[in-house]
Amino acid sequence: MLRYTINRLLATIPVMGFVALFVFSLLYISPGDPAAVIAGDIATEQDIAAIRAQLGLDQPYLVRFGGWLADLARGDLGTSIFTRLPVATLIGQRIEPTLALTLCTLIVAVGLAVPLGVLAAARAGGWIDRFVMALSVLGFSVPVFVIAYGLIFFFSVWLEWLPVQGYTSLSEGFVPFIRHMILPSVALGLVYMALIARITRATMLDVLAQDYVRTATAKGLAPGTVLIRHALKNAAVPIVTVIGIGVALLIGGVVVTETVFAIPGLGRLTVDAILRRDYPIIQGVTLLFSAVYVIVNLLVDLSYSLFDPRIRY
Repeated sequence: MLRYTINRLLATIPVMGFVALFVFSLLYISPGDPAAVIAGDIATEQDIAAIRAQLGLDQPYLVRFGGWLADLARGDLGTSIFTRLPVATLIGQRIEPTLALTLCTLIVAVGLAVPLGVLAAARAGGWIDRFVMALSVLGFSVPVFVIAYGLIFFFSVWLEWLPVQGYTSLSEGFVPFIRHMILPSVALGLVYMALIARITRATMLDVLAQDYVRTATAKGLAPGTVLIRHALKNAAVPIVTVIGIGVALLIGGVVVTETVFAIPGLGRLTVDAILRRDYPIIQGVTLLFSAVYVIVNLLVDLSYSLFDPRIRY
């Protein structure tokens, strides 16, 4: 497994290189000029040209890409065009809320979706099954921001149970932290939960129809033992796979969720950078999200052997 892990880690280098090329090229050809935004509405063409030269935006594509790639190889993500702060510093300042939202969403989504999917498969055709399927359809059909605004209206505006927006660090107390995390975690987790619950149900239905499950039931084992030790363990590989794939949905949903709930995380940082055409921030955050997605999928691949001993690397 060690050799496989090393090879997979080395394989991420060209993947991240392609992502870097794609991100830089996409921003290079995208409309909009950060120099014009910095200069303002009353600036002349000479003022805009001077700002472009100062920022290096007037250089050819290959020169700009080569310089950016060389800085990236040294661990330098660049400097923000507007704040003139290092991108790594800005990411470090914003990463805590995003990490907290992501972890809380994973706990909510996985902690509810897997048991619901197992129960739906065990009671196929019953009211639990229909409830889980209806919840899955709702999660897939309704956008994240609609769910978020609905939760805000019901729990914050009407019932006044939870705060509308904002973020409180865990260092300031667990109760204020969790109060600010409940609504965004549920809003983002519903979409993720819908995907996991559907796959869990479908996989469990297939496993429950296998001969060894019927044999375990015929031997008189408790239904819970059959579901967890025999069925769920053998259905774990597809479930873990879809959890890893769903990280892409989670990353995309973080941007929308942080914007709706005014959470000062990487999502808000990305939105602000896009509006201001702050290319270094967009590139740095995109590369970070891509690296996280690649690492998560590597961990998912490595976990297969834990659930299925027949898988060897």
